[in-house]
Amino acid sequence: MTVSSSAPQTLRGSGPADQALRARARQVVPGGMWGHLSVEANQLPANYPQFFASGEGPRVRDVDGHEYLDLMCAWGPMLIGYRNPKVEAAVRAQLDRGDTLNGPSARMVELAELLVNTVAHADWAVFAKNGTDATSTSCAIARAATGRRKILKATTSYHGANAQFNPFVNGTTPEDRAHIVEFAYNDLASLEAAAARHEGDVAAVIVTPFFHDGFGDLAAVDPAFARGVRALCDRLGAALILDEVRTGFRLDAAGSWEPLGVRPDLSAFSKALANGHALAAVTGVDALRDAVTKIYLTGSFWAQAAPMAAGIATVQEVVATDAVAAMRTLGEQLADGMRQQAAAAGVGFVASGHPAMPKIRFTDDVDSIDRATQFCFTALEHGAYLHPWHNWFLSSAHTPDTIAQVLAATEAGFQAVRDRF
Repeated sequence: MTVSSSAPQTLRGSGPADQALRARARQVVPGGMWGHLSVEANQLPANYPQFFASGEGPRVRDVDGHEYLDLMCAWGPMLIGYRNPKVEAAVRAQLDRGDTLNGPSARMVELAELLVNTVAHADWAVFAKNGTDATSTSCAIARAATGRRKILKATTSYHGANAQFNPFVNGTTPEDRAHIVEFAYNDLASLEAAAARHEGDVAAVIVTPFFHDGFGDLAAVDPAFARGVRALCDRLGAALILDEVRTGFRLDAAGSWEPLGVRPDLSAFSKALANGHALAAVTGVDALRDAVTKIYLTGSFWAQAAPMAAGIATVQEVVATDAVAAMRTLGEQLADGMRQQAAAAGVGFVASGHPAMPKIRFTDDVDSIDRATQFCFTALEHGAYLHPWHNWFLSSAHTPDTIAQVLAATEAGFQAVRDRF
């Protein structure tokens, strides 16, 4: 995919402070950015700010003082708004007592109890720092429990940045991926065939609650497929791992497949679990409890108390305010509004995915994302921070009024696409 390089200068966006930090970073950080931040820096228009100064509720402010209504939510972690008062009060109270200590605080037990009482399948929980930790730990537990090697995953599904799942091969070896077997999402026959090729050696199937990859539309899971995955794992004695890193507590606080009546054996959480504080969790069923004790899980900061205090406050607030329903309603308002705007502008447009995690596509962007880029570029000028190919995220800090303000920016975006293309 290509990105248009001739979009006009905007009122908001990368200014002198941002540009100065980019120049300084290039001197001391390889490429000036790393990992997915580097990908975004290279693929977003040059005027998109890379450095940010603050966030409040549904808004972020860049280092040049420009404010945006944010529909990326820090790539998902901001579930109930930047600097949520209840979360930050819990963090400050814990910091006053201590954070990184010789062992965990009581917050660890309290958070584990809360997750067991909230996540429908969970009988226990263990903690780490990020999504890759959570998916890697889930795979290790499944292998320890079964004595098998193969992990079945959907083609192009992203499950973390370790060597076995990393979508980029530089720095990895074929041996790193030797026990990863792919199948087509929502295609039960493909999954069955993948399992049959490795009969007796399947430790787990890892799957996201809905299908998402880099540039395609987001696809809801076929309930029959979800039930088929569960049945296959039961038949093989393999673990069903639900990768909730991107979806956890946005789609359903009890588990994203709970409305389908399908419960996993293991769930991997991170991103939104502590509303922006570094925390990950794996929850699991009693049958896998013993396997957890047989693997070595550690990190110097994995027992930090302040992020766990943030996690407690976040999950409690999500449940108490029915934040999941609120985000769904706001997402529907946003998607419906954009579809109406696209139709009025005569622009082919698709908004796919769950309302709380929408993804956009312009139907005439066949071999490029030029229209999507122009759209988001213009919306940025009008005060909304969007993304042309990654899914967006809503938070419960958004309101009908802020969504209306975003829609004012997207209307300008659709007009720009209509006028330019």
